[in-house]
Amino acid sequence: MRRGAAPTTAPPHGRLRLAESLHLPAHRASSVTLAGAYPFLAGPPCTTGPLVGVDAMTGGPFCFDPWALYTAGELTNPNTVLAGVIGQGKSALAKSLAVRAIATGRRVYVPGDPKGEWSFVAEAVGGAVVRLGPGLPTRLNPLDAHGMGTAEAHGPRLRILGALGALTLRRELRPSEHEAMEASLAAVESHPEPTLSEIVDALAVHTTLDGEGRDLEYALRRLVRGDLAGMFDGTSTQRLDRAAPMTVLDLSGIGSDDDALAVAMACASAWLEHALVAGSAKRWVIYDEAWRLMRSVPLVRRMQAQWKLSRAYGIANLLVLHRLSDLDAVGRAGSEARALAEGLLADCSTRIVYRQESDQLEPTRRALGLSTAERDILTTLPRGTGLWKMPRRSHVVHHHLTAAELALFDTDAAMRDEP
Repeated sequence: MRRGAAPTTAPPHGRLRLAESLHLPAHRASSVTLAGAYPFLAGPPCTTGPLVGVDAMTGGPFCFDPWALYTAGELTNPNTVLAGVIGQGKSALAKSLAVRAIATGRRVYVPGDPKGEWSFVAEAVGGAVVRLGPGLPTRLNPLDAHGMGTAEAHGPRLRILGALGALTLRRELRPSEHEAMEASLAAVESHPEPTLSEIVDALAVHTTLDGEGRDLEYALRRLVRGDLAGMFDGTSTQRLDRAAPMTVLDLSGIGSDDDALAVAMACASAWLEHALVAGSAKRWVIYDEAWRLMRSVPLVRRMQAQWKLSRAYGIANLLVLHRLSDLDAVGRAGSEARALAEGLLADCSTRIVYRQESDQLEPTRRALGLSTAERDILTTLPRGTGLWKMPRRSHVVHHHLTAAELALFDTDAAMRDEP
């Protein structure tokens, strides 16, 4: 029935009789009200930034640039979380976002690549790959000042030492250990480039008479004489090229030890930290396989500090997870550790969700603030299709890859006996 037509009635002789058209007054309402009254109308298109794929609701193009959308008031921050079960194409999406952003003048940092998948991508776009692992020649000094003065570098150095101490001790530092650490840093900070080896030696001197600080000294020795020796215990052998379109820290040589990965990630991210602060270009900072990192409270705390400063630094962080129940590995509900991890998600204005298993629907809905309708489509999404939820809009997007991208981003070659 056309708008304005009167209801039809069936007269006794069986023919339909149309009443005269009703002249209704114009009705004015907000877009929120009209969206409820006419739920099948699609929202406004998202056409700013590099092309991602096709909007499933409209058939039109879907583009994404977190900086432009933030400037337009569509996002409250530029950070993004991407979640989906294995094999649904979320890794290809992350790499596609990175490579296509480079074409628009953005730069990309991957501060930890546990599986070595990003190295090929960085090399393909003319970027830099820093490979770390036992026996490899590369060494990064997490206390490297990158040209900062001693006073300016003191705070960042103290924070990374505190994070490394908490990671290696697997607990928070005691006040006496903080004091011993500060005294040790002050003792070596006059050197041209302080190193962790010098800090460990200074801790042996500044440990209190009752032995407070000894545990910290022994814990940090893992980075100097233990299984992580040779990677972070001396001066840096690599200098950061801020002009490189993509910089990847390949940590695949460390293996499957999540504790070692967390320590290496903390050291490597500290090495990159000054570049994030001092540079002027807008950058994606991508945390792939983030479920492994979320188990480390000190590392999550460092990530959260970076999240909070993303707008000041011009950074868009991308956190890649399998499922939202990965947060259970951080801590129980209500704990400080869990609150830190949930804070990361809260500070992600864009939530991209690929297919989820049925038992993950409700945790995902609660964690990401999805509506019931949005939750219900998550089990039906085909490979390469995701729900993109932003503060004022939602889209279902088919991600499109070119043939060259498909060959470069493919992570299933080993399953098909291909090189």
